[in-house]
Amino acid sequence: MIASSAWAVSLGPSQGYLVIVGGGEVGFEITHRIIDLAGGPDAPMVYIPTAEEGDPKTAAEVTFLAKAGVKHATVLHTRDPKVADTEAFVEPLLTARAVWFEGGRQWRLADAYLHTRTERELFHVLERGGVIAGSSAGATIQGSYLVRGAPEGNTIMMAPGHERGFGFLRNAAVDQHVLTRHREDDLNVVIDRHPELLGIGIDESTAIVVHGDQFEVIGRSRVLIHDSNFQPRPGGKRYYVLAPGDHFDLKQRRKINP
Repeated sequence: MIASSAWAVSLGPSQGYLVIVGGGEVGFEITHRIIDLAGGPDAPMVYIPTAEEGDPKTAAEVTFLAKAGVKHATVLHTRDPKVADTEAFVEPLLTARAVWFEGGRQWRLADAYLHTRTERELFHVLERGGVIAGSSAGATIQGSYLVRGAPEGNTIMMAPGHERGFGFLRNAAVDQHVLTRHREDDLNVVIDRHPELLGIGIDESTAIVVHGDQFEVIGRSRVLIHDSNFQPRPGGKRYYVLAPGDHFDLKQRRKINP
């Protein structure tokens, strides 16, 4: 099953957690895992809608977090990296126990927040043991390599100038909606070009919960693992499948028992 070639070690945060959702409905299990990991509904949380098209007008009280019982949710949004680099803008992140990135187009998140004080404070949320979560674009931005990052369209897997994600999950490329939108094989081209990366394709209403060198699959559907060291049977698919309840070792790149 596994060839002998080397890979770069993929790792999540050593202190905090990532909840990476493949789009679609964010169900009860996923929502409440985020809230529980953050410390409960009294924990301060930040909702970032910047990936959405146009000028997001989401009010804190109508976010799915507030509807799930979160009492202290703040909406944080700008498209201007100069604003994102200011002390005033990042103030809600200084005490946040969870951050949620809404879906849309991931290049908007990269253009607004990469290389800014906002990006640095997001890492500080994890260092405090907090949670960073997101769906669709908010999932892909968490990997180190940004797939579908082209402003021209989301069918372009590799876009020069838009290939860097935030890297909360290191040496990894994250795709979303993979079964629902028949994207099962789309990460192959990325792994062919960058064999050191681990490709993680997450279907809708499904998430991986990442901490350190492991993750757990939760939700309703499946996760597809694209690994340059995986050797399929002749004529077989170039990925293998994880189901809800499965645990995965990022260092060894293999399914493990919990």
